[in-house]
This record gives sequence, structure tokens and C-alpha cells, in this order.
Amino acid sequence: MYSYIKGKVMDQTSNLIILENNNIGYEINVPNPYSFEIDKEVIVYIYEHIREDEHTLYGFKTKEEKELFLKLIEVKGIGPKMALPMFATGSINGIVDAIERENILYLKKFPKIGEKVAKQIVLDLKGKLNKDHKIETANYEELIEVLKGLGYKEKDFKSIIIKIDNSLKIEDQVKEALKLLLK
Repeated sequence: MYSYIKGKVMDQTSNLIILENNNIGYEINVPNPYSFEIDKEVIVYIYEHIREDEHTLYGFKTKEEKELFLKLIEVKGIGPKMALPMFATGSINGIVDAIERENILYLKKFPKIGEKVAKQIVLDLKGKLNKDHKIETANYEELIEVLKGLGYKEKDFKSIIIKIDNSLKIEDQVKEALKLLLK
């Protein structure tokens, strides 16, 4: 099992990078290949997926991304190919927060994640991630204060606040909250 590979990014395609280490080029599936600079030395945290007919490497820029990925692929119905795109379009904090707050709508925005799979993710992982990942709850606290300052009562926005992605800037969170409140 590999922990990480340190090497130079030699090439990138739409779903992977080629990382050269000791004159060997490793094809590594990553969430966003274009976030890696070509000809730059990087450390990529690796998960090796071995099946009878394939050996595939999945790579991440941080240990935290890799740890969350490993937890996600333990969920029934989610494999590496389904979990990887979640990191391309969502932040670690956003994903963890959605799981903890049972925000099915947020989880369903990822490719191939439907209602059933989103509920399974919440069922399997809720309460198991807070210890390993930091959630930026300060963003929600600030949003609550802004909404109260606009004259809304907590009972008015309590049910909609969990639908808002806390990885957004506070201005965007307020816009989303107001859209949901005015429906």
C-alpha cells in the first residue's frame, strides 16, 4: 500500500495526472488534474484500488482529502470512481458539513449521487467525521447573526440554514438564505 508519492507532474488529462518518480511515470486519478502545475514537484497522497482486472491509483493534495475519500468508499453503493468527483466540485468542509447536517440536497449535486446514495452516506458517516475533520461552524454563526440583524426570527430560518453550503462566502450564504426564505 502506498501512502504518498513525491514526484514531478509530467502530464495531465481530464481525469488524471502522470507523476514521475525515479524515472517511472505513475498514472494517478485526481479530482482536478488542472490544479497541478506541469514540471512542478508535488506530494500526492495515494490510495491504491486493486481488483482482479485493474490496479488504479487515486491521488489527493492533502491527507484530509484522502481520509475522507477512504471513509466515503466504505459506504455501501459508493466506489472510488463515484467518490472522486465529489472532491472536484465540493470542499472537504462542505461535504462533512452536509453529512453532519443531513443536507441531502447538497450531496445530490455530485455526479451519480442520487437520493438513495445520499441518504446512505448520511446514515453511514454522520457523527463519525467530526473527530477527524474540522467544520467551519463560524460561517453559520455569522449567517445566523446577519439574518437576525435583518429582522428574521430563528424559527423562520432554522429549517433552511442546513440547505446552505457553509463553504461559500458569507455574502453568498446570505443571498442563498434570502432566496430560500422568500420562496
